[in-house]
Amino acid sequence: MVFFKNQFSNVVEWEEFREDMIFWKWSNREIKKGSKLIIRPGQDAIFVNNGKVEGIFQDDGDYNIESEIIPFLSTLKGFKFGFNSGMRVEVLFVNTKEFTVRWGTQSPILIPSPQLPGGMPIRANGTFTFKVNDYVTLIDKIAGVKESYLVEDVKIRITSVLDQLLMKWISREGKDMFNLQANAHDIARGIQEDLDMQVMDNGMTITGFQVMSFNYPQEIQDMITKTASHEMIGNLQKYQQVSMTDGIASGNVKGGGAAADMAGMMMGMNIAKEMLNNMNTPGNAQAQAPNAGAKKANFCPNCGTKNEGANFCSNCGQKLNA
Repeated sequence: MVFFKNQFSNVVEWEEFREDMIFWKWSNREIKKGSKLIIRPGQDAIFVNNGKVEGIFQDDGDYNIESEIIPFLSTLKGFKFGFNSGMRVEVLFVNTKEFTVRWGTQSPILIPSPQLPGGMPIRANGTFTFKVNDYVTLIDKIAGVKESYLVEDVKIRITSVLDQLLMKWISREGKDMFNLQANAHDIARGIQEDLDMQVMDNGMTITGFQVMSFNYPQEIQDMITKTASHEMIGNLQKYQQVSMTDGIASGNVKGGGAAADMAGMMMGMNIAKEMLNNMNTPGNAQAQAPNAGAKKANFCPNCGTKNEGANFCSNCGQKLNA
């Protein structure tokens, strides 16, 4: 009696559940009369007999196998539990959630670029999501030979082809090699379609693929940043003028250097130009000679003596300027 009792199970459930486990197989045991099936939220239970799917149960809860499960199995409906006898069947538990995986290039990808003969070395990172969508294919290709399957197994398969797909779609959609982020959506969409073909034959589907960022070598990134700053200023001449002004204002341009000499020369020229403009202004010329147009009196206002054009009266010495 003890021998038979140890062979049978009272509860069929996912005993080794992990969040990163795609499926787990309950196998190599017999189900006896009175046993129950437990399906937890986010799980589907698939009864398999000799590699054939007998039934799929998707609603979570506790079920009596004899009265609630067997009547719905395709070829086991006529099964009868006898004394000390059980039913040997495999139950595959599948995690139904959508899995999210982070990815990143292990080494730079050399993207062909006219500007760089050796190619543009680029790194990238992001995420992709996937889920199981075909139980029959999953059992046929993977679950038939494995007891469990992890997210890491899918990630390894994806990353093994990801570098090639990045090179393919960056070359096709990366119209501006120095601003790939602008075309990230189109690049990601193309990669998702190709990756879906990779996992489709395993009963899974890629539900999303995102490129979070493209990373250039530091010297390339510095060049991109410098070019962007010049474009923001508008033109190189104005950029130089603004840079010089900022340097003088901040005290970074000091005596003894070429920059200081240039700054002094530019400031001197500006001052001289300003002075010259002021001298040529009509108002300023009048200010410099205020008495140029003054008239002299014809008669001395003091003694009445006639004036012959002198500045002072010849009789009494009175100043004669008007």
